[in-house]
Amino acid sequence: MSDPPVYLDHAATTPPRPEVLREMRPLMETHWGNPSSVHAAGRKARAMLEDARARLAATIGAAPGEIVFTRAGTEADNLAVLGRARALRGAPVACSAIEHKAVLGAMRAVAADGARLIVLPVDGDGVVEVDALRPAFAGHPAVVSVMWANNETGALQPIEKIAEACDANGACFHSDAVQALGKVPVRVDRLPVDLLSFSAHKLGGPRGAGALFVRRGTSLSPLLFGGGQERGLSPGTEDVASAVGFALAAELAERERERSMARLGALRDRLEAGLRAAVPELVVNAAAAPRLPTVLNVSVPGADAEALLMALDLEGVAVSSGSACSSGAVEPSHVLTAMGLPPETAGPSVRFSLGWTTSDNDVERALAVFPAVAERIRAMAAM
Repeated sequence: MSDPPVYLDHAATTPPRPEVLREMRPLMETHWGNPSSVHAAGRKARAMLEDARARLAATIGAAPGEIVFTRAGTEADNLAVLGRARALRGAPVACSAIEHKAVLGAMRAVAADGARLIVLPVDGDGVVEVDALRPAFAGHPAVVSVMWANNETGALQPIEKIAEACDANGACFHSDAVQALGKVPVRVDRLPVDLLSFSAHKLGGPRGAGALFVRRGTSLSPLLFGGGQERGLSPGTEDVASAVGFALAAELAERERERSMARLGALRDRLEAGLRAAVPELVVNAAAAPRLPTVLNVSVPGADAEALLMALDLEGVAVSSGSACSSGAVEPSHVLTAMGLPPETAGPSVRFSLGWTTSDNDVERALAVFPAVAERIRAMAAM
């Protein structure tokens, strides 16, 4: 009997937790009313939606009215950037060079409309230096966006210092916290952040469910038009089941965070040490930065990234070359390139990302498979 497949791509998506599926199912089968309807079925759905909003808000220390449910983390990012830019039309915008493409794409759309885009550089480990924000503040930006934790390298940004600097300079601060929630403490009652983006499927919740924290008093213009749902910022009939599943997934992730991250951090360290020992040429990207306990990004100079991923998949090990949204791209990662890595290092990169299903056996299987695969792919590339 062959070994079961090993899934080490949790930063792309995490399997839904069984508790979440159990909680969502009755809502899809029996409590499927439109929460905007005034009849009993609609009132029941509305009550469940608002309960989910309050639960998610409590998880991050927000008020329920500061949570806007969206259809994905991408929509939350776009609403934060484009919504803020449209509310302060003409003002410049700023973001780091390592943002997820949902933020970078929105920023470029703002620039295409005539606003100035300021891209903040990062150091060799993919971390934004707070001093790099000073030129952005001089232009009174509509929004400054720096992600909490990078989705490719796991590098954690100095969010507290950045938020404080933005607050001191009167700049609206947005952070893409999609990879951070449930892995590091995320509390808006202790941090002067104005906008935070989240996604349910990164922490065991349903796909197609996102949320944006909008601090009271932060002005945004909608991107979509229709009904007045979600304060008019994300109109359309709300997916109550997904909102409830999102709230439960966030609660579970936060409740288990310290114990879970300690376990997964130990597994990540074991994987990193084993790969370093077995593959002398291996480069660990963002190695000196504070990182999520769940992400390990490595490069194998001389190998081909696509061939590496395919060969590992054939061995039953699922990993990624970085952002899943960039699958099929042949150019090196924009994140690793922004860190100053040359193409021969930035190109052949592999991201291992761990999650709630990851076991000791998964890590041992990856360690058993990767060295031989890397050697074979490097030899093929050399030929």
